[in-house]
Amino acid sequence: MNLLVCVTKTPETTSKISFTGNSFNTEGISYIMNPYDEWYALVRALELKEQHSGTVTVINVGPAENDVVIRKALAIGADDAVRVDTTPTSAKEVAHHVFNYAKDKAYDIVFCGKETIDYNGAEVGGMLAALMDVPYLSFASKLDHDGTVATVERDIEGGVEVATVNGPFVLSASKGLAEQRIPNMRGIMMAKRKPLEVVAAQDVSADVATTGYSLPAAKAGVKMIDAENMTELVRLLHEEAKVI
Repeated sequence: MNLLVCVTKTPETTSKISFTGNSFNTEGISYIMNPYDEWYALVRALELKEQHSGTVTVINVGPAENDVVIRKALAIGADDAVRVDTTPTSAKEVAHHVFNYAKDKAYDIVFCGKETIDYNGAEVGGMLAALMDVPYLSFASKLDHDGTVATVERDIEGGVEVATVNGPFVLSASKGLAEQRIPNMRGIMMAKRKPLEVVAAQDVSADVATTGYSLPAAKAGVKMIDAENMTELVRLLHEEAKVI
């Protein structure tokens, strides 16, 4: 099987988020591979490769500092990697850059994480499937493949949806699709020798411009009410919290 996995970087979950003007402040921020890309999309692709043979390629759209994240994907087990050399400002740009690379490569499945944990857009997979003119299976929690037909499960309100699809298709990976793998020392050493191709970005319009960022309002302090003072509790819930 010929598999492509889209990966990106996100701030580490304990990072303190701040903004300078209309830009995200990157000073002091540590980055990781987006967990939905790493733990679920990449690992399930590797499992399918181990089951049916083939290759797993990871692709990232971003600047040179993203190479650290890409090398981790190689250490986990991807065969090779591609980085489209640009700094995207919208999901549309990312989708178009991935499409421009993948359109003539005959990938059986293109994997994405269901969303990034910073912007939570969940847009790239659907856009990419539309550009490729192939089926799109979003938020997949289980994927089985017999070599010809894929069976995909998605958690929905009150139950599970089961779909079957012939390749090629695009799939976004949700929790449950696979179990996280930790790169071992051999994988880390091998990653240094695996190919990481850098390709020039083609002209793609963003169509979206970020006009500003803001932090949520600070939370109010906690008020402690004596357990015996129910009258005061009811008053506060009614007049301040306005929940009754």
